[in-house]
Amino acid sequence: MKERAPALVALFLLLVLVAGTWWAADYAQRAIAFEPPRRVTHEPDAWATNFFMVRTDEHGVAINRLEGDEMHHFPDDDSYEITHVRAIGQQPGSPITVGTSDTAVMDDNANDKATRIIMKGHAHIHRMPDADNPPLDVTSDQLTLLPDQDVVYTNLPALVVHGKSTMNGTGMRYDNKTRQLQVFSSTDVKISGEESQPKSSSSKANGTK
Repeated sequence: MKERAPALVALFLLLVLVAGTWWAADYAQRAIAFEPPRRVTHEPDAWATNFFMVRTDEHGVAINRLEGDEMHHFPDDDSYEITHVRAIGQQPGSPITVGTSDTAVMDDNANDKATRIIMKGHAHIHRMPDADNPPLDVTSDQLTLLPDQDVVYTNLPALVVHGKSTMNGTGMRYDNKTRQLQVFSSTDVKISGEESQPKSSSSKANGTK
């Protein structure tokens, strides 16, 4: 019995040490307050004033410029909200287009993950004239720009002024690469005698080149 006593004492001390370690770890875990994972909400995590962004092609040539008074970034959907925005598209081989609006949201188009700029409030697009085409102006409460495709469209009422011709309609799409304009559900069309297009007021798209 005397020979086994040291072994029993050592075993008892080992059990006490294990129990004490477990208790200390459990106490420390309960004593330290762990913050729950941060909930991602639609709150800005970055902002800037009087900013501008420039996109270039593979040759380093500027093709798009975006500027505004204020910009806020939202982490939940990786979008940017901009006030007093001005967007300039200058794709090679296409007339320069300038878009302005009170506010705008820049995000990724859900369909093709391309950059999309939704312009809201006094939205206006002006395409500069070229050798073959007069200037083109589109005004609406909301216009959506697809800078990569050089396209602008809206599903809302819009006023289109092409040279001395005007078109009022609900829904329009303009491709600056092909110079094709589509106006849907036209309600008031006035074609100038100087224009080469025939007069039409149907819901069929009206193309301009």
